[in-house]
Amino acid sequence: MELSKKSIISLFEGPKFNEINITNVVIFDNEIIIDITINNPTLQARKKAESLIKEVIYASINDKISLKINTKIEKPINDSNQIKGKPIAGIKNIIAIASGKGGVGKSTVTSNIAVSLNKMGFSVGILDADIYGPSIPIMFDVANSRPQTVNIDGKNKMKPVESYGIKILSIGFFTKADQAVIWRGPMASKALNQMIFDAAWGELDFLLIDLPPGTGDIHLSILQSLPVTGSVIVSTPQNIALADARKGVAMFKQESINVPVLGIIENMAYFTPEELPKNKYYIFGKDGAKNLASDLNVSFLGRLPIVQTIREASDFGHPVALQEESIISDAIQIITRNMISELVKRNKDLPASEVLKITTMAGCSAVNK
Repeated sequence: MELSKKSIISLFEGPKFNEINITNVVIFDNEIIIDITINNPTLQARKKAESLIKEVIYASINDKISLKINTKIEKPINDSNQIKGKPIAGIKNIIAIASGKGGVGKSTVTSNIAVSLNKMGFSVGILDADIYGPSIPIMFDVANSRPQTVNIDGKNKMKPVESYGIKILSIGFFTKADQAVIWRGPMASKALNQMIFDAAWGELDFLLIDLPPGTGDIHLSILQSLPVTGSVIVSTPQNIALADARKGVAMFKQESINVPVLGIIENMAYFTPEELPKNKYYIFGKDGAKNLASDLNVSFLGRLPIVQTIREASDFGHPVALQEESIISDAIQIITRNMISELVKRNKDLPASEVLKITTMAGCSAVNK
């Protein structure tokens, strides 16, 4: 064959050479110099690429030719050294709901946002990642349920438990009510990965992750396992809770994590007694979470008061958002719509059709009220 730069480059076309980029070819009589770049930095990958090129050149041209290969390792364009998980087929948006401090109502907020999203027409799932204190099964009245096994493409998968149209997986389904989960980080992470990747979630518009309090192993495992779309922080207005909520925001804003914080929700914002409906008593302080959102330059999604109905609904496994046209369900719906608005703003890579679908479905609920 006639030796030319073009003819030599043409030898390396096809899927076999997808990971090899020929950047330059120089021909001097019986000598060929080829410059290549590869993305894989390992010595094995480099030797494999060079061996493949030699094999093609010697077989197509001449095995006596003098061949020199210069290999350069090129980092992928999108490699920003960030912790990012692998996407799950069929799940469009993954929202992590977190709180720095325990006892601020994070699971209650998660369950009610899920119901509110479902009422808007979205398909929703909840992954209860609070390994040491799972409460989502109780809040959906499925504490005694167990996930079934289904066969998907020849593999056995866990079928999430469904309640009120929400698909749920929780470690609470696999432990007894009086059994403490005494696991080190690796065991907890393994259990979470099974609930994530060995589950038949199906098609979901939203997967909400109810994270445990704090910023520890479980949080890192989730962020390494899943491409989290955005996060929501739940806090009460008191300073002790706000100090931990601040750390929660800081975790998601870490350069190596970089998950958008969609906003902060203030729970237990105030108390209004039935006999004094016009009075508001700010038991834990006033506007603490709202002020924190302003300080940290994140959105304030809304607030929920201390109401006996919320507690009773959670205890009886019937999320309060299921109620029609109550003050509390309306407040939850406002918070949910605000969360969706922030998601659309931040999801710049979301296809236009999905943006339209999300905003339309969220808007329909307001119109139909």
